[in-house]
Parts: sequence; C-alpha cells; structure tokens
Amino acid sequence: MPISVPEFDGHRILVVGDVMLDRYWTGATERVSPEAPVPVVHVGGHEERPGGAANVAMNLATLGADVDLLGLVGADAEAGRLGDMLSAAGIGNALIPRDGVPTVTKLRVLSRHQQLLRLDFENGFDEDAAAALGERFESLLKGADLVIASDYAKGALADMPRLIAAASRAGVPLLVDPKGRNFTRYRGSWALTPNRAEFEAVAGRCRNDVELVERAEKLRAELGLHALLITRSEEGMSLIAEGQAPVHLPTQAQEVADVTGAGDTVIATFGAALAAGLAPAEAAALANVAAGIVVARLGAASVRPIELKLALHAHGRGPVDEAVLLSLVEHARERGERIVMTNGCFDILHAGHVRYLAEARALGDRLIVAVNDDESVRRLKGRSRPVVPLEDRMSVLAALADVDWVVPFSEDTPARLIGAVLPDVLVKGGDYEPDAIAGSEAVRRAGGEVRVLPLLEGRSTSSLIQRIHDKR
Repeated sequence: MPISVPEFDGHRILVVGDVMLDRYWTGATERVSPEAPVPVVHVGGHEERPGGAANVAMNLATLGADVDLLGLVGADAEAGRLGDMLSAAGIGNALIPRDGVPTVTKLRVLSRHQQLLRLDFENGFDEDAAAALGERFESLLKGADLVIASDYAKGALADMPRLIAAASRAGVPLLVDPKGRNFTRYRGSWALTPNRAEFEAVAGRCRNDVELVERAEKLRAELGLHALLITRSEEGMSLIAEGQAPVHLPTQAQEVADVTGAGDTVIATFGAALAAGLAPAEAAALANVAAGIVVARLGAASVRPIELKLALHAHGRGPVDEAVLLSLVEHARERGERIVMTNGCFDILHAGHVRYLAEARALGDRLIVAVNDDESVRRLKGRSRPVVPLEDRMSVLAALADVDWVVPFSEDTPARLIGAVLPDVLVKGGDYEPDAIAGSEAVRRAGGEVRVLPLLEGRSTSSLIQRIHDKR
C-alpha cells in the first residue's frame, strides 16, 4: 500500500486523559550494593518529559498539528513543570489543578541504556475531578477536528460515556487508547487502539489471524465502533474497520530499545493522519511506521514528519521530494557515501539512458536523478512534450537498479537544486563543456568534480519520436 505523509498543520486535535510527568535519572553502574543484592547507580544526569496523555499531545505537536490538552494535575511543582513544557511546544494548556493530590509522576532509573527501576507517585483523582473535566471538555470541543482520549486508569476519564456523547453530538470523531477489561465504557467512540494483551483480555485469546479478525469484528460491532487498531508488538498491527477488509501490517521496528510511549505515538499518528484526510488503512500504516521509529529510542519519544518520510524510504531508493532528498543525502554523507547527481527530461527511457545512468552510478555510492517537471519540459521541448508525464517518468527511473533517488524540479535548469545538494560528482551526458553545465560552479566551489559522459550514438527520445512518426 502506498503511504504518504500529509500536511498535519491546520488540523486541531483535542487530547483528553491521564496526564503524567516522566522523570529519568541516568548514571553508571559499576558495583553491587553491600546492603542488598542490587546495583548502585551513580546518578549523573536527569531529564523530564511529558507523559501519558501529555506525551500524546507532544507527539501531535511534533507532527505539526494544533493541539489542546485537557487533564487533571495536582497543585504542585510537577504541574508547573508540565505546563512549562507544554507551552514551549505550543500546546494549549487546559490542565485542571486539584488540591490534595499529586500530579501523576513516574521516575525511571536507567543505566547503560537499560531501565533498572520505576517509581510511581500517584493517588488517583475522584469523581468530582472527573466531573470538572467533563464540563471543560464540552467547551473545548468547539473547533476540534478530532479527539484523542488517553486512558491510563488514573481517574481523569472516569466518565467516558459523557465525553463520547458530547463528541458524538458535536460530530467530532473520538479515538480511545483504552485501559482495563471493561471496554463497554468506550461504546460509541470512533475507534479503539488497544495492544494485543488488552484486546485479548476482553475478547479472548486468539490463536491466529482468523480468530483475531473474527473476535475484533464482533467487538467492533458490539461497541458501535468504526474501527479497531490492534498493536501486536513484533507482529505489527491489525486494523479492523467497518465495511473494509482487515489490514495486517508487519512491524517496521529494526531494533527495540524501549517500548515506553509507543502506544501514545500510535494513536497520535493515527489520529493526526485521519484528521489530515488519510483513509483509515493509510493512517494505520503511517502509525505503524511511527511506532517503528520510537521503539528504537529510550523513553517516551515523538516523531517528526521528515522522519516519517525518511522511514518510508528505509531501503534508500525511490522518488522523493527535495526536503526528503536533502535529509537522505545528509544521512548518506554521515556514512561516508559518495554522492553522484545528474539530470534530464528522460521522457521516453531507452538503452542510451540506461547505459549512461549505469556509468554515472559507477562514479560513486549513490545516484540522484533530477527530472524536469512537465511544464519545464514543455518550455524546453515544445507543447507536444513530454510524451510521458512526470509521475510515470519518475517511477520508471526509480525502478532502475543503478538509480537511488529521483527528484523533480520545476525551473528551466536544476542549478538551484544542485546547489542545495552539492554532490561529490555532477554528471552530464553528451558533448557539453564542463563549465557550461548547470550547477557546475557551485559543485566545484564545494570541492566536487564535474564529469561529462558520452551518450550512446543514435539513441535519443527525439529520434525515437521521429521514427514513430515516420512509420505512421
């Protein structure tokens, strides 16, 4: 399934749920305590991050969505720290302070990138606090494109039916990251995103995908949901949506360092993608990619759109836009790879192109092909060209084994794009003088070289078109 990364900005998402402060103490572990058989951690660093529903909000803000966060906190310093971090991220702060209870705080002790201990500070919130949240929720619904409810069973979402009913009246989809065995309290929400253990605790153990789909479809219908997105750890994700075939997505994780907050990233990306107009299957696929990124990091983490775009090119090849290309080039240079770049219309791909691109690729480790868009081809070749539209030209080029990245440009020459990339080798085919090649000055000034390769005699798109005309 082709996946795109949409524009998330301009879409307002309301996050409601159990807000937390995550603290991390890190240090070296070199000995065992003489008092008990436990490691001694010499704390050398500490960090604080928003957690729970606040981490969902941070994920959304990092993607570029407009976010408001509604939750319950204590009247304490921890709530102040959370407020500061939310403000710095541009998140609308609708946290409700309550006297006599602490802000939910989790302290994790880590050494050598491993979590050794977690300490939880919490007392839970009463029904009055949940009622106050419900009143504020209804006032914040106006203007929201989507609601995400993040349930960690700390009390903020004690009256879920009220929130679901309010969202339904307002015509705003409400997604829930659920907790516990009582899923009936989420009846009428748009979607649930349980992990496999949470799902099986409610629906029963599933021995295979067939049973999982059957039980998920039954639960979806009973609760009046549009969709269930079940995260399945190393088995990826499964989306069961109304009126659609089940979608099973293999895991995108290359390595797993810490699964903390992965569920927050999944529902944030899934919700943001839905709000931005993606279909449920596409939104789930994008959430799957995001999850693969965050589990490779320690602690709760967020994903930027550019990271999603890079991950979609995990195999290092294919059509890209300029922003993604520049990031890919940066990563390639960090690995010590030599970048080669060429350009052209490539209207009808022929043997001359194929040989030329193979020779260009042999000059380095990565080959970039910049392709004139349709309008610039018309300016250069006349109104009858191109014969093949840009998207098809890029797809055919990307299918060649010697081509790594294909990028379009709209100007008459690629000089600006070449100046942004600054390849190690700039290549052009034909009888050009090197100094006359667009972008050559910038490449040489940066220490690169310019090469001219011969073209295969009698092979050109223009001659192919002429022969076709002659045979009519």
